[in-house]
Amino acid sequence: MEVYLDNSATTRCFDSAARLMAEILCKDYGNPSSMHTLGVEAEHHLRYAREVIAKHLKITEKEILFTSGGTESDNLALVGTAMANCRAGNHLITTRIEHPAILRTMEYLETKGFEVTYLPVDSCGRICLEELRNAMRRETILVSIMHTNNEIGALQPIEEAAALIKSCNPGTLFHVDAVQGFGKFRIHPKKIGIDLMSVSGHKLHGPKGVGFLYMRNGVKIQPILFGGGQQRGLRSGTENVPAIAGMAKAIEEVSATLEKDVEKMYGLKEYYIREITRLPEVYVNGLTGYDSAPHIISLAVAGVRSEVLLHALEERGIYVSAGSACAARKAAHSETLKAMGLRKELIEATVRISMSALNTEEEIYYTLQEMYDIIPMLRRYTRR
Repeated sequence: MEVYLDNSATTRCFDSAARLMAEILCKDYGNPSSMHTLGVEAEHHLRYAREVIAKHLKITEKEILFTSGGTESDNLALVGTAMANCRAGNHLITTRIEHPAILRTMEYLETKGFEVTYLPVDSCGRICLEELRNAMRRETILVSIMHTNNEIGALQPIEEAAALIKSCNPGTLFHVDAVQGFGKFRIHPKKIGIDLMSVSGHKLHGPKGVGFLYMRNGVKIQPILFGGGQQRGLRSGTENVPAIAGMAKAIEEVSATLEKDVEKMYGLKEYYIREITRLPEVYVNGLTGYDSAPHIISLAVAGVRSEVLLHALEERGIYVSAGSACAARKAAHSETLKAMGLRKELIEATVRISMSALNTEEEIYYTLQEMYDIIPMLRRYTRR
């Protein structure tokens, strides 16, 4: 049996999205900026994608900017708004457990003269709203807080943070990295008070290499790519029509069954955690119930290094990860787990199990049985 439990890294593309992309690549392959029939057909796919996303988020179509994925959306949101609003202030706020696309971009902005405050988190990976309030200043121009942490599934108090930010300084922009949360929760940025929001297609059964940035009408932003002036000059480059259409198709499918699928994932998560923690010295990092993401489990198996367990499971057809896919090939320890205060030996023993609605109870049962066998064996080998 093959069991794919690395859905926070990427998801399998829906068949419907893949078929649509293939059709566009071979049939409606025109450049959407061209004036002839093939160009008009390509532009039609872009318009439809905007309609789908706008309906899902309850926003207007002109507030959607297509990008190459979450990383570009994050970079554009941070660098673009910081540069466009620098006369109003030079202070930015984020958290210590953001995705590298946020943390590395904030470090870049520090080299350009911006000051960044990094909010700490508690042992469950959540920020303290009072610390956010204390960090706010008159010169704070942007706050960036992720919706769902990609390693432990911690949910941040986004609605409360939005209200707090606007009460302290109505001019401060609020950006949310929703790459892991979009498609698992119904997020309506206007209702919440979000000014900018990043989304990636391949985290919700769409293709890789595509995403979008929600940008509230009226937000000042400077482009970070220059060229032909596509998308109102804010993101130059010929639009990736097949991928954009595939992402929209995936969003349609996810949206149609979202509540049912989320309940299924919460059920599988509860079942897995209940059974795996019957083993001694196996711990879940962070929260485990409905105040956490439905699809992510961060598991510390004391006495077994994460990469050893990962490869032992792989030999039995089970695919998990040692943490964020964007940092997995680096030697550095998880910044998220360090920020939570987890001991070094448990950080080195942590694997991430991340599900999708495509996973089954049979797959989780198989995974549990294999882990019951593998973990004691690896511990005996390690402790010799």
